[in-house]
Amino acid sequence: MGNLKAARKFANKRRQIIKATDERIKEEDRVIRKKKEDEQAIKKIEAPKTSAAMFLKFNTQLGPPFHVLVDTNFINFAIKNKIDVMTGFMDCLYAKTIPYVTDCVIGELEKMGQKFKIALKILRDPRFKRLQCSHKGIYADDCLVQRVTQHKCYIVATCDKDLKRRIRKIPGVPIMYISAHKFSIERMPDAFGASK
Repeated sequence: MGNLKAARKFANKRRQIIKATDERIKEEDRVIRKKKEDEQAIKKIEAPKTSAAMFLKFNTQLGPPFHVLVDTNFINFAIKNKIDVMTGFMDCLYAKTIPYVTDCVIGELEKMGQKFKIALKILRDPRFKRLQCSHKGIYADDCLVQRVTQHKCYIVATCDKDLKRRIRKIPGVPIMYISAHKFSIERMPDAFGASK
């Protein structure tokens, strides 16, 4: 029994002598302390890189034929205001327009039920190009923001205030919305449909 007590005593003494943060202790037993951040040190904040398509403040990838990403509520507001979508695009942009719809937008409209059957029928028109989504979930706002940050060639058609706020933070992406029973566009060098 004496040897066992001595061994325990030695082990306890060793623990007191060697600190818990010492490198000689096994990694799973070692306590790793993080260094405190210096409050007065200069902090590096990484800003997202600007796209090569941005020339000064204008996006050079935008041009006829225009590629328009359509949101769920934009179609609903177009139906409420009795605006034909394709004619509205032509009246606003004065050029050929290719409307795009993501799987998330279609999924959102399908979830809403019978009330939005007309909007779903409009979006399934062959003139609307379908974009496949590879991400999880069907939240359309995140999908549109992600797609617009990756590719700056789209105009986003939406009437959602939160989505507009998120897209305004991305440089070079114009937003199309409905005002006074017609389509208007903001943040484009030649804002044809914008009310002055």
